[in-house]
Amino acid sequence: MTASSRTAITPLTVQPITNTVTLTASRSWLASLHGTDQTETVTLDASKLVAGTHYIASADPAQPYSRLLSGLPLGRITASGLYGPFDPAAADGRQNFAGLVFDEALFAPGQPKIPCALLWHGVARAAKIPGGIDTTKVTPSSTGALIRFV
Repeated sequence: MTASSRTAITPLTVQPITNTVTLTASRSWLASLHGTDQTETVTLDASKLVAGTHYIASADPAQPYSRLLSGLPLGRITASGLYGPFDPAAADGRQNFAGLVFDEALFAPGQPKIPCALLWHGVARAAKIPGGIDTTKVTPSSTGALIRFV
């Protein structure tokens, strides 16, 4: 190669871009700190969740994760062992109240399972539960959740 046929190589400069998102869980439903130090990790069946009621879907392309709401009442699906929204009219196990989602959890679109923290004993403000809860439909159980609603 001759000196005249060489191409000058320009060094590549990389400029990293950082994006930070801070979320603060709304726990206005929480009436006492009792039980918050003893939550359990459970896995939700995402197919049972409804956008706008159980989670907030992301509309931001820079942050595509949806946000599971803190305070969401849960029941355990008998066949799979996964959890879903408490529903007194269900016949799959979710009719038995298991507790409340303690922390908001982020999950990717299309993710089939979502890990979250379950508050299974404590005190909650029924009027502040996301999506609402009819406390007369929660059957007390010696083996289930020990949540006192105020």
